[in-house]
Amino acid sequence: MAHLQRTLAVALVTFVLAGCLAADASPTASSTPGTTDSAGSPAPAPTSAATTAATAEPVATDALTPFSCDEPLHSDATVGRANIVDVRIGSHDGYDRVVFEFTDGLPEAFVESAEPPFSQDGSGFPIEVEGSTFLRLTMRGGTKQMDDGSSSYPGPTEFEPDFPMLVHLVEGGDFEGQSTWYLGLAADTCVRVLTLTEDGPPRLVIDVEH
Repeated sequence: MAHLQRTLAVALVTFVLAGCLAADASPTASSTPGTTDSAGSPAPAPTSAATTAATAEPVATDALTPFSCDEPLHSDATVGRANIVDVRIGSHDGYDRVVFEFTDGLPEAFVESAEPPFSQDGSGFPIEVEGSTFLRLTMRGGTKQMDDGSSSYPGPTEFEPDFPMLVHLVEGGDFEGQSTWYLGLAADTCVRVLTLTEDGPPRLVIDVEH
């Protein structure tokens, strides 16, 4: 009888241990990336460069200059070399906006009409720019190239927003301290160029009127 009791006790302990081990081996519940956070609340969905940049900052109304249909438009440099650190786009009431942010100061900039075909500076490789009409932004002394060979701007060099006027923004080259960008537009329009050096880092702003 005692032998039978010991056998039953051993069997019971073995059964309990097996159940515990099986529970530990089961997969634990986990949240799917982009759906919930660790607290179970909805987590923000990944955003594209265009949607992140869609909040390109407005400028105080009293700082805005009139739009001009005469080109080229020009802004003077404040430093010999200005490194690009950010590129943003956004749409506002009456205009779409492109913002280039720099370190230290601003490069000399020209905005003018352009006609395809387009090609990359230096390499000559063709560039496709979407739109019905086009603007070329040339920044002399404005570059993302650093002296040590690295880049001051690791972000996107092409944007395809669904804006009323701006439909495409693409880099045309960054070569020997000068960069070129192309703006693809939905139609002919007037343009405004602003330079901002107060209340924030140096910025070059290009507005295209709706």
